Amino acid sequence: MLDALRTTTWAYPALEAVHIVGIALLLGNLVALEMRVFGRAAALPVHGVARLSLTIALSGFALAAASGALMFATQPSELLANRAFLVKMGLLVAAGCNAFWFHARGSLGKLDSMARIQMLSSTAIWLAVVFCGRWIAY
Repeated sequence: MLDALRTTTWAYPALEAVHIVGIALLLGNLVALEMRVFGRAAALPVHGVARLSLTIALSGFALAAASGALMFATQPSELLANRAFLVKMGLLVAAGCNAFWFHARGSLGKLDSMARIQMLSSTAIWLAVVFCGRWIAY
């Protein structure tokens, strides 16, 4: 499979497209949840919005992680020497820690200022991940 990614002209670009779709599902749904946490669409129950958006966001993350792992496998030494890649990996750990903290403290039930800070932090971290991803390509 890795040889096909390296030698077939359309395989790697198709994998990159799958990676971008995963990112879009992840980030788009996190922003939708953030909008609800900040009071938009107040008629919608926050737990219902969270259940839908987080399910789709997790699916997007799985798609992005799987496609990213395949892209990494095609050129691991080059990526490990790339500062933007290393920063991206660190940001992914930070995003995971922030998500764990958000859910562990029951932020969806509280919707307090800390929940809002966590949501803003999540979006900022994920946007930084996207920017690092673009810098890796160049």
